[in-house]
Amino acid sequence: MGFFSRLANFFRIRANAALDKAEDPGQVMDYSYTEQLKQLQNLKRSIAEVVTNEKLLEMRQREVQQKINTLDQQAMLALQANREDLARMALQKKEALLVQINSYEQQIAQLHAQAEKLITMERTISARVDAFRTQKEMVKAQYGAAQAQVKVNEAVTGISQEMTEMNLAMQRAQDKVLSMQARANAMETLIEEGTLSEQGLLGEGGDPLDRELRQISSQQNVDAQLQAMKQQMQLGGPSTQQRQIEGPPSN
Repeated sequence: MGFFSRLANFFRIRANAALDKAEDPGQVMDYSYTEQLKQLQNLKRSIAEVVTNEKLLEMRQREVQQKINTLDQQAMLALQANREDLARMALQKKEALLVQINSYEQQIAQLHAQAEKLITMERTISARVDAFRTQKEMVKAQYGAAQAQVKVNEAVTGISQEMTEMNLAMQRAQDKVLSMQARANAMETLIEEGTLSEQGLLGEGGDPLDRELRQISSQQNVDAQLQAMKQQMQLGGPSTQQRQIEGPPSN
């Protein structure tokens, strides 16, 4: 098989699959039922035509039979009048009409047999069409019920998917809440322990180098103050601040 043949088969298969997917069994069966009714109506018209032709031949046969009876009477009257020649002519016409009568009888018999055959066929086909109609309605009802069930299942599936997504979103939100609470608790613990100052919370001095420099500067300030206090003590005794701390002298 060549490339183009395989390609043609591929597109034919895809087209058949698409038609099968889009095909509505109810519509297909309704169309088939309509076509069967048309064929049945055509068969009934054929039966009517055959029966009509049969009746027409029977009518013509009766007309010819009446002519034959008239010729018999004329031949009898001619003999009674001693006109054998006229009687002979009447009987000759009768013989010709008898041949026509026999032909009519054969044609009528054929049409009658054909009509009987068509009537039997029409009864059989009518029964089949009725059975097909019953089956068609049952299949359409089953297909409708199946469609409704599919729609219900699709709706339930959609709701289930939405609930799953909502549950996942809720779980993510709860995880974020727990994470934020844990972070807040950890920061409160660090503040209470002094590890994280309030200034650190405000974003000041977050750099380790800045913290080291501040500690050195603070230590130098403390050392300078201590040195100043020692010099004051050496020069003038206790300072005013120390006297304020110790209180006034007792009497």
